[in-house]
Amino acid sequence: MSAPMYGRTVWSIARRAWGAPPPRVRRATSAGWDARLLVTVLVLASLAPVDARAGDADACAGPLALQVLGSGGPDTAQGRASSGYLLRIDGRGRALVDAGAGVQVALGRAGVEFADLRWIALSHLHVDHAADLVAILKAGYFSERTTPLPLFGPIQGGVFPSLDQYVQRLLGDSGAYAYLSGYLDGSDGLVALQPHAVAAQQVSLLLDEDGIRLEALAVPHGPVPALAYRITVGARRIVLAGDTTAADDALIAFARDADLLVMHLAIAESAESAARGLHALPSRIGEVAAAVAPRRLVLSHLMARSLAQLPEALRRIRARYRGPVQVAQDGLCVPLK
Repeated sequence: MSAPMYGRTVWSIARRAWGAPPPRVRRATSAGWDARLLVTVLVLASLAPVDARAGDADACAGPLALQVLGSGGPDTAQGRASSGYLLRIDGRGRALVDAGAGVQVALGRAGVEFADLRWIALSHLHVDHAADLVAILKAGYFSERTTPLPLFGPIQGGVFPSLDQYVQRLLGDSGAYAYLSGYLDGSDGLVALQPHAVAAQQVSLLLDEDGIRLEALAVPHGPVPALAYRITVGARRIVLAGDTTAADDALIAFARDADLLVMHLAIAESAESAARGLHALPSRIGEVAAAVAPRRLVLSHLMARSLAQLPEALRRIRARYRGPVQVAQDGLCVPLK
């Protein structure tokens, strides 16, 4: 997103947050109203440092960075792709967390080769976190990859299948995409998927190789089995909390002292009980971030309902957490130096 476009976006958020004065008082109050808008715009703009703008080449090309491929949710707020995060090492895309709608296109724009991915991890099986998995696999047919692809995700719960069951329902003999069944055993010119359904009621080590350590923890997300992920590369630690109410303190212990903490700002403080049962309120995000004390907090998974009250949400978060905060946008690269 260019600087002028970002400025227009921030101004639009501020206008929605403050609204406009009633016509009968507009003339008398317009100066004060515009002043309040300007303050809000300046606050929001200050949360996006120049070195981490969407598509910033230097940030993406450094030794280690996390790129937000999709910063949205299941709605179409501001045309954002759904959830997706790319781990970059020396500029190359090495691992993917979540594959919501739009992430396949974002991978192409990011110049990521399917053969470069060491693994894919899904936080849970809601559409906005998993819908593009098959599209990514189909694109992989045209790659030069020869090695198996580890795939991680949650266990079964309620109406949601476990990750291995999910893969079978997609690619098995009776699956919707049985023509890609070669991914199940590495036949038909495809590489073999290695699906791992992860319970992770305690911190679970999933993988530790090629300088990348991946760990998982089950987190509360209503009736939906869900995972938070912790990625360690060298001395740097990235924690992706995923969709969660963060109702207990297990996430805090899991994420403590992270260099980068990504939390999902999907609802406003005034959200109804159903939404509160799935996602953390802004005030809870602030509490978690304050206890974790990350070097940087990134807010993602933004929806129309949370963007409409973004200034208020930021005030509640900042009242509790005083460290650096960024509001994600598609393409954002956050370097870890």
